[in-house]
Amino acid sequence: MVKTITYLHVYAISDCASRGVLRLGNLEFTCLLGRTGRVFRKREGDGKSPRGKWEITELFFRPNRIRGLKSAKPLKPEDGWCDTPNHPRYNCKVKLPFAAGHEKLWREDDAYDILGNTSHNQRPRIRGAGSAIFFHLWREGAIETEGCIALKRRDMLVVLSLIRGRAYLVI
Repeated sequence: MVKTITYLHVYAISDCASRGVLRLGNLEFTCLLGRTGRVFRKREGDGKSPRGKWEITELFFRPNRIRGLKSAKPLKPEDGWCDTPNHPRYNCKVKLPFAAGHEKLWREDDAYDILGNTSHNQRPRIRGAGSAIFFHLWREGAIETEGCIALKRRDMLVVLSLIRGRAYLVI
């Protein structure tokens, strides 16, 4: 059996560190990157998107806002992500309430209505090397991310419909 792999190539637009283009085959989509561009050695809180090849390991959706997303898991209001470097659950999904620093995945805005977790800093997890690098929606009014890659909802749905098998962001 042949395993299908889809590569989503992300390029920065030279005149703006936080704007980019995501290419999938012959298609191109405008995307957002980290507020301070891209970097090979990501650090927690630096606002940069990590350069490299990162598998989209899990896909989540907010069930009260998105319907019919195949192979995605529903988010729950108690879902969070640990971003405290010295915590044993650093760069892992956690259940809220959670005493250490964390990000809420069930947000008021629509950024995480569709959320892909990436393999960045997963195996091994290195303390301080960056957490919560996601592939998510471009929220209304945003001009940058904290290091993630964001697409407009309509574009994300097109991209997800074209992915077969494993998918990688190549930043």
